[in-house]
Amino acid sequence: MANQSEIRYLTPISVEVRKEKYCRFQRSGIKHIDYKDPDFLIKFINEQGKLLPRRLTGTSLKFQRKIGTAVKRARHLAILPYQADLLK
Repeated sequence: MANQSEIRYLTPISVEVRKEKYCRFQRSGIKHIDYKDPDFLIKFINEQGKLLPRRLTGTSLKFQRKIGTAVKRARHLAILPYQADLLK
């Protein structure tokens, strides 16, 4: 029988280290998301014009809802496009 110290692998065991997600709004103390700032809102939209999910942006549920509302208002006022090819 082989001891634990004698076991060797051909390739090293990969241990994935995940970066800890955090809500940038709670960390920086932002209370209100302005729908009139398209440069800020475009960070939360992908190339087709869809909202990025929480699992990618790391925002909390409270602020993800506020982002969605702000993007919808900006689209309604034609500050942001509804559909866009290669928006960024």
